[in-house]
Amino acid sequence: MKNWIKGANAAVLSLAVVGIFILLTIFLHSLKGAQWDLTANKKFTLSDKTITTLKNLEQDVHAIAFTDPGQGVVSRQIKDLLDEYQKRSGKFTWEEVDPKKNPSLAQKYEIGSYGTIIFESGGKTKSVTSSELFGYGSQQTTYTFSGEAKFTQALVDLTSGQKHIAYAITGHNEVTLSDASAFKSGLENEGMQIKELNLFSAGAIPEDAETLIILAPQKDATEQEATLITDFVKNKGKLYMAVGLANEMAKWTNWNKVLSAVGVQNDNALVIESSKTLSTNPLTIVPQYGYHDIVTKLEEQRAIVALPAAMSLSTVKDFADYKLSALLRTSDAGYGKKNLAPFTSANTQLTQDTIKKTDGDLTGPLDLAYAVTTQDDKPKAVVIGNGMFLRDDWIAEQSNRDFALNSAGWLNEQKDVVTIRPREEAAPEQVYISMSKQKMIFWGTIAVFPLAFLAAGGAVWWRRRKG
Repeated sequence: MKNWIKGANAAVLSLAVVGIFILLTIFLHSLKGAQWDLTANKKFTLSDKTITTLKNLEQDVHAIAFTDPGQGVVSRQIKDLLDEYQKRSGKFTWEEVDPKKNPSLAQKYEIGSYGTIIFESGGKTKSVTSSELFGYGSQQTTYTFSGEAKFTQALVDLTSGQKHIAYAITGHNEVTLSDASAFKSGLENEGMQIKELNLFSAGAIPEDAETLIILAPQKDATEQEATLITDFVKNKGKLYMAVGLANEMAKWTNWNKVLSAVGVQNDNALVIESSKTLSTNPLTIVPQYGYHDIVTKLEEQRAIVALPAAMSLSTVKDFADYKLSALLRTSDAGYGKKNLAPFTSANTQLTQDTIKKTDGDLTGPLDLAYAVTTQDDKPKAVVIGNGMFLRDDWIAEQSNRDFALNSAGWLNEQKDVVTIRPREEAAPEQVYISMSKQKMIFWGTIAVFPLAFLAAGGAVWWRRRKG
């Protein structure tokens, strides 16, 4: 009787545990969206921007991932991210398609390479290739994944319907769009259409132009070009201009006229920072932030900008047409070298004597970038005293890309600019196991551990029987 009661109690307890487990499973399943991200870099946690974008979707968006037949499935990270988007919004769906098995669909979307993800909504499409999503990390064993920024920007582009047209001025040895391809693609991902424009040959600024982009010219503009640009800016146009170190720029007059039209003066001084920073190069400036929407988020995140060979800027005295706000500036220890010859000559070896402060140099703090608005606070221009930071070999440094795109987005009054930073992931590590260790693992899992459990179970059974 006693043994029967013990058995009944054990059975009831087992049923109670199973019942609690079932009820807990049903309860957790009812909590839609409830999950915990325990990864070190929160790789499964969506940003507030993405959550808001998905929440505010008013029309259905369908994504199609065209996968490599050899690989068979989409990258695990891409799949997990698309699944997360689908969980967050009933208006977002996605599917995986093998273009070999469905060539008509691949032809419809003009798929040129495997690993392309197509976002479609209301007859409009936006494509993202898997090669855009992965980049080099800060170390050899790491890589970056920018899937969230790309996918969320695709949603914004499909639903916003806005297209801002900008022309990049050429003909003065500017930083080319091919040298600043990451900056260009970033602008295009934010809904801008970028075209090149040679004013000398075109003779006029196109009617559809909203913004002119001038990236660190190395030669002065002509008087006619300066007149076209200043007239454009004084009317409906906007200006995004980077002023970079150039040979004989102290003799320029026409680019200075363009800058003066928006209240900015080029001091023709290369900035040196003598305060202690992690940068060992005194020509690479890590500036402080001013008070402006463009840099507020960067300052909150304690993100930094790195400007190589920055030029000092100042405001035109008694200028009242527009309002100027400093975005970046040096510390009090910064100063500006007025003699630019040693820095523009390829034959000059820079030394401590070359860069030390001398009589006639500018005293810090010095301004490095301005945001310009009309009197009724409408964006008019962004002027930055550096062009190199926009090049592909520099824009990935620190938060250079975020600053560049934030300033361009502010200028075009874009409220939906996505600046989600790529997540850095550890690269998969391959483990090499010797033949002896392989045998040890094989026999351990196939024979030793199972036999050990059987022996332990047999010992417990024998003890209870003798009991």
